[in-house]
Amino acid sequence: MMEPLLAISAFNDNYIWTYIDKIKKQALVVDPGDAGPVIAALEDSEIDLTTILLTHHHKDHSGGIKELKKRWNAVTVIGSANSPCHDLTQRVSEGDKISFGPSTLHVLEIPGHTLDHIAFYNNAVLFCGDTLFSAGCGKVFEGTYDQMYQSLIKLALLPDDIKIYCGHEYTLANLQFAKKVEPQNSAIEERISFANQMRKNNLPTLPSTLYLEKQMNPFLRCSIATVIDSAEKQAGKKLKSPVEVFACLREWKNNQ
Repeated sequence: MMEPLLAISAFNDNYIWTYIDKIKKQALVVDPGDAGPVIAALEDSEIDLTTILLTHHHKDHSGGIKELKKRWNAVTVIGSANSPCHDLTQRVSEGDKISFGPSTLHVLEIPGHTLDHIAFYNNAVLFCGDTLFSAGCGKVFEGTYDQMYQSLIKLALLPDDIKIYCGHEYTLANLQFAKKVEPQNSAIEERISFANQMRKNNLPTLPSTLYLEKQMNPFLRCSIATVIDSAEKQAGKKLKSPVEVFACLREWKNNQ
């Protein structure tokens, strides 16, 4: 089932999610933007890095791959068929499957943040990079608002109890924005208390679950009356579709 997962911290707020098969002494890492922390974590326990998953090409997710390939030259590096990253050894598209030990992961194409963005998931875990965050979503750099919204809807169809392992520790900032959108939402208040406690103890606020996100993440709630009302007040006009609500929320968040 690919748990428990180790959160290797990188840069200011990145997580490099790592699964270690202790029996085979093999590891899989997701989005290694920095090789150093990965090498330190695995060499300390004499673990062999055999698989790298890349959700998208941004350097804070891919920048460590070249050095990791030098250290473990047989490592399989899996990313999107559309990726501009030259360090991939295997390119995948939606519907493809990846095996690691007893686990199988499926591939979803979720463009918006970047055009090559993909997610890896099974019934227990979701590696969604910078598309879906706890209480938020990524900025739309290469795609369109419609693409990003459709990608979020695609993720929202996964099982409610799936655990969400995203690329950054943005939860508290996202929750503060969510509170502006829905000031009366008690689920947001509860999650703020939880996130504050976790960060106070220098622990990740992740994983979240899809069930939790549907209760508090404004970007997954673009058809909810309170979110629509708040977005329309911000826009100063009626919004005709969930995509327009999403676009308003994303621009509002961009300008915080």
